[in-house]
Amino acid sequence: MSVMVQKTVLENGLRVISEQIPGAHSTSIGIWVGVGSRHEPPRLSGIAHFVEHMLFKGTDRRSAKDIAIEIDSVGGVLNAFTGREHTCFYAKVLGDKLPLAVDLLSDLILHSTFDLDEIEKERRVILQEIHMVADTPDDLIHDLFSQEFWQGEQLGASILGTERTVSDIGRADLQSFLFDYYCGSNLLICAAGAVDHAALLSLVRCQLGSLPAGQPLPPAKKPRSVRSLGLVEKPLEQAHLCLGAEALPQNHPLRFASYVLNVLLGGSMSSRLFQTIREERGLAYSIYSYLNTHSDAGALVVYAGTSPDDAAEVARIILRELAWFRSQELTPSALRAAKDQLKGQLVLSLESTDSRMTRLAKNELFLGRQLDMVELLDCFEQVSASDVLQLSQLTLRDNTLNLQLVGPPGMNALPLIDLTVE
Repeated sequence: MSVMVQKTVLENGLRVISEQIPGAHSTSIGIWVGVGSRHEPPRLSGIAHFVEHMLFKGTDRRSAKDIAIEIDSVGGVLNAFTGREHTCFYAKVLGDKLPLAVDLLSDLILHSTFDLDEIEKERRVILQEIHMVADTPDDLIHDLFSQEFWQGEQLGASILGTERTVSDIGRADLQSFLFDYYCGSNLLICAAGAVDHAALLSLVRCQLGSLPAGQPLPPAKKPRSVRSLGLVEKPLEQAHLCLGAEALPQNHPLRFASYVLNVLLGGSMSSRLFQTIREERGLAYSIYSYLNTHSDAGALVVYAGTSPDDAAEVARIILRELAWFRSQELTPSALRAAKDQLKGQLVLSLESTDSRMTRLAKNELFLGRQLDMVELLDCFEQVSASDVLQLSQLTLRDNTLNLQLVGPPGMNALPLIDLTVE
């Protein structure tokens, strides 16, 4: 661990990690809660996201407008997001405004009122968000892929929930969820930038030191990925598809090889899929791959938006490229280019205090320790061509292939696709 990174665990189990960055003027701070959509009971699907929204709707001391005015008055940023395994509330302020940021974030978690009128207003907002995703096919397709890939598993459920479950969530449900999961043993506070660890610790102890320890979440059951092929018909001009296979979890020893595989497959403009499908064939404007990884599972996913008449051909090209990675060892020049790209992206991202804060949190949550820059760069450097080939043969298998499409009625793509890479 870098000498600039320090960690303290409070008596109630709350972890505090900071990284002081010389020359930084801003501080980014996040409160990470170890609960997300995969931990919800199915009947309350979407409640983690609903709670996140409600914590900005007023506390005992501040109205929703007061919260906005207070952070705006110092030129700061205050926001939150809900994921499948974590919820994060974060702020970015000038270093000398860190006490305000800690006070605001703590107030949201400790003293939110869950006013009944605000609950109903926010319920309508979330229902509109659900409808907006349903009307945006290049967003919808990713949710459909997760639902079908982890079929029957809460990990695959929409973070937003459904119209039915969100309509049924009540005030008592929201308060119980907050009480059960927003406890010391389930909270992690990370800050990066112009921050002194001792001063941060003093602020956190004062605000959150009396929070009950509670019980940490037990490990979730490892989800099972499902092979399937599906089409949802909508009146669209384009076809949108996600084709993916099993990938590694966040802490797997071969994960750095998976980053190399992704960037060469479709994670950049020089990738094989971008060059073949867009540049050489002109079959899609948007074509890319990404890793959707969690603590115990993952998926490597390719997205494309194309003409309905070309959807089957695009899917065949993607499958052909997956088969290539299963059978071919990378050339030294291709491996070198991928490593240099990933290392460059990493170093550039660390110029942002937001990214540094997020990196602290993810290292702690998924690895249980901090990796310094030298170790990280060496991990990329150690990836070999045989590692990428081994990984491809391990994960890019027919029994976890999943293809989901959203396209216009009458699109005749599915019978033309042989869902196989082996």
